[in-house]
Amino acid sequence: MKKDFDVVILTDNRYLNDSKTDKYKHNVYYEDRLVYHALEQVGLKTLRLAWDDMFFDWSSTKTVLFRSTWDYFDRFPEFSEWLEQVSKQTTLLNSEAIIRWNIDKHYLLDLQEKGIHIAESHFIEKNAKVTLAQLHDILNWNETVLKPCVSGAARHTYKLNASNLEKHETIFQELITNESMMLQPFQFNIVSKGEISMMVFNGTFTHAILKKAKAGDFRVQDDFGGSIQDYRPSKDEIAFAEASVKACSELPIYARVDIFEDNNGEIALSELELIEPELWFRHHKAAALMLAKGVKEKLG
Repeated sequence: MKKDFDVVILTDNRYLNDSKTDKYKHNVYYEDRLVYHALEQVGLKTLRLAWDDMFFDWSSTKTVLFRSTWDYFDRFPEFSEWLEQVSKQTTLLNSEAIIRWNIDKHYLLDLQEKGIHIAESHFIEKNAKVTLAQLHDILNWNETVLKPCVSGAARHTYKLNASNLEKHETIFQELITNESMMLQPFQFNIVSKGEISMMVFNGTFTHAILKKAKAGDFRVQDDFGGSIQDYRPSKDEIAFAEASVKACSELPIYARVDIFEDNNGEIALSELELIEPELWFRHHKAAALMLAKGVKEKLG
């Protein structure tokens, strides 16, 4: 059966159109346009749609490329069902298997088993009968960060210490009845030195960004006032990023490897983003072409 499109770039409804007044929306739109033009440049017929478009026939495209589907974790049951259906009709980039693996932060344990140094983490499974005070006592951790295993944009991410455990106990108990959580020692170097995002396409590093939290905060996301700047990584950091990507069960066509210097001074993996990471093409336009070439290669 002839396909009408080679690639559909996926966004969500909020970012379908450009904005002259909202810089954040403009950046999303602009970066997706860079990807769009790169795909066209290598000869691929391309369209950009919201993932929940009810009128599009997903079997009419050879592939779909996840880019700015940033409402998926707020609509997870709906997204999960959509993912299952669409994966039967076309090829997903990255694949459904790798997306489902990457959605839940338990994937960090799989990478750790393959020799990737991750941020020290303790997983608290759904319906666990434990309090925050008990966890901190057992683990002998004083300052920590609590977050859900399925999350994004720092949803329900809390910085904890002895003075505020009681205050967060109610929300912790509510969360743990519905989902798994993870607890990590607070990483002081993320505040002082920042977190590095390394972009890797088809296993090859292209460019990096340094993210720093605003004064008085610990979250590096720009949603919370974080700042970004271009970053020139060391050979060790590049090797670490590429090794992290190659430790996946299949090689992702795009990946963002978030790394930092842990409390022991070692390079550590914070997160491996394989679903819809911001990739900062506006800082390195050549990377959009690298991605496009990788998609074309995939199509044969």
